[in-house]
Amino acid sequence: MLNVAVVGSGPAGLYAAEALVKQAAALPVPVPVRVDVLDRLPTPYGLVRYGVAPDHKSIKSIAQYLRKVLESPDVRFVGGVHLGEDVTRDDLLAAYDAVIYATGAMRDRRLGIDGEDLPGSYAATDFVNWYCGHPDVDATAFTLDAESVAVIGVGNVAVDVARILARDPAELHTTDVPQPVLEALHASKVREVHMIGRRGPAHAKFTTKELRELGELPGVEVVVHADEADLDAFDLAGEGTALAGSDRRVRGNMVAIAKWAQGETAGPAATGHSRRLTVRFWLRPVEILGTERVSGITLERTRLDADGRLGGTGELETLSAQMVLRSVGYQSVPLPGVPFDSRASVVPNALGRVLGADGAPLPGEYVAGWLKRGPTGVIGTNKSDAAETVRCLLEDLAGGPGEGDTPLPRAGMLRYPDGLAQGADVTQAGSAAAGPGSEAAPPAASEWPLASVLAGRGITPVSYAEWLRIETAETDLAKALGRGERVKLHNAAAIWSACRPVEE
Repeated sequence: MLNVAVVGSGPAGLYAAEALVKQAAALPVPVPVRVDVLDRLPTPYGLVRYGVAPDHKSIKSIAQYLRKVLESPDVRFVGGVHLGEDVTRDDLLAAYDAVIYATGAMRDRRLGIDGEDLPGSYAATDFVNWYCGHPDVDATAFTLDAESVAVIGVGNVAVDVARILARDPAELHTTDVPQPVLEALHASKVREVHMIGRRGPAHAKFTTKELRELGELPGVEVVVHADEADLDAFDLAGEGTALAGSDRRVRGNMVAIAKWAQGETAGPAATGHSRRLTVRFWLRPVEILGTERVSGITLERTRLDADGRLGGTGELETLSAQMVLRSVGYQSVPLPGVPFDSRASVVPNALGRVLGADGAPLPGEYVAGWLKRGPTGVIGTNKSDAAETVRCLLEDLAGGPGEGDTPLPRAGMLRYPDGLAQGADVTQAGSAAAGPGSEAAPPAASEWPLASVLAGRGITPVSYAEWLRIETAETDLAKALGRGERVKLHNAAAIWSACRPVEE
């Protein structure tokens, strides 16, 4: 039996758990695996639950796929267990044959400018966590009393944030947005949202589908400055034109941007709700203004020189804004005791094998997702990424085939069943452990790898069944409020109360 711990129950972690079960079963001599998926929260699904905007129901439906992974008899959800507080890296390495770290990248990069820490200046992830009901963020964290908001960044997260700020909150009634958040959005004074990118429209990271959604918001006027939409106006290297010629996504984006630059906008909503969304390019923030709180932001015009270097022109403009949300990229944070490249903000690795200080793979340690490669790609990218990591793990630990039949980087480390000599062949050990069609009985609660460690520390992990209680409570809340299929519980106390109700 190969016991593996996956740290993180978001898409990367659950795709890794799925790949472990499927790939181990497909080996020439199938190897049984049991996967414990640990998460510091009592709720699974990570970014799908707490990063996808509530009005993106099609993307949120990925949770239904991930649910099937957690319901596999070979996978166990271990919620409410925090690496570094409840368990250590050494605990995991002692209890499991292998550990896969998949904790994502949920810290915003800072702008590094004056005024960034003024009240009213926030990381976009804090705002996303708020409207997604993350238990780390209080439901009263944002009052939205600003009339003008500047969103720094032109990626999909920036688009999500701008869309939620500009959208008529009545359209969110049937989504899972927490009730206190929905009430705050109804009371919002925001009437103008500025989305600002330091490069041109061809360099923006948003997808065409996300961008077009902005133009489909009833009652929202979308504005783009004509000169900033011109691919050549601030680009002496011609990079924008080249990208538009070679990248289908960029061409699709430019169709929408060109239309907005010509002044074609959506009509007013029947309710009279009216907001403006201005998308700006070739501007970088140099200072957030204000004394007691944010009152504006100073921006500098940028351009690409003939050699493709981005620089400021010295031309400044001041934008009135009472809130600034920075969305200029995510970073992973170090895990206690785990190697970390602070410059790249990833765990150093080779195809998912964690590397030590000497550059050699560390036995039994692997990484997947954004913690492995940085915050790139979409949710689905994590599937192939996890499959690569798991292939390496099984090559190392279960005698799986090496790519191109090359020698394995480390000897097989699969635990030997009782009765086999320590020098027995790994393939034979795997065969004895589980021949084709064999099924091993699930371990008793006291036998699973971390049971004694957590029990000794007074920690009772959240089970999948307890998570389902939270789901039921959210479904019941939606019915009580007359709102769609589910309404998220809005704080940690409510989540834990639903998970483990106090017996009267």
